[in-house]
Amino acid sequence: MSQQYDPKRLDVNAFARDGGVLRGDDLLADFKRLAVDAQGLGDDLRVVWEARGELKAELGVMPQVWLHLQAHTTLPMNCQRCLELARINVSANRSFRFAADEEQAAALDEESEEDVLVYERDFNLHDLVEDELLLAMPLVPLHEVCPQQPRMQVADADFRDEPEVKPNPFGLLAGLKTGKI
Repeated sequence: MSQQYDPKRLDVNAFARDGGVLRGDDLLADFKRLAVDAQGLGDDLRVVWEARGELKAELGVMPQVWLHLQAHTTLPMNCQRCLELARINVSANRSFRFAADEEQAAALDEESEEDVLVYERDFNLHDLVEDELLLAMPLVPLHEVCPQQPRMQVADADFRDEPEVKPNPFGLLAGLKTGKI
């Protein structure tokens, strides 16, 4: 049975039970928090994502609800080496296990390495895509190879590269002791 799912109000249990698949190719501008870090938004900037629901059955345990998410975008960001605009690829590929409530989620989180989320009837998949891409962003955006070598000198004419010679404080004390100062 083919069913339409709304990524902003997703019933994760039904989505997993049906083995649902959702795909999106949305404007970056639709992801407000992610767009803040982009230097200049254009119509060509897109967020491409896919989500799959799955019920995983384990021996002697009720089937577990899982959501598998893949997302990709390219963000224009300032390279921290050359300070020029760089197009940074950001990708996320994560799987999430769902729990009935916060207590169960905390218990599952303690005993396993999987990411555990609490089941909500109207789960916002759009927000999850944005969260995962935000977490996947580099702390320091850099070009693979900068188009120009960064300048390593200061351009000010009165800049002196050599530090001033300061008197040795112990030499001053010795001068006081001998009466030269």
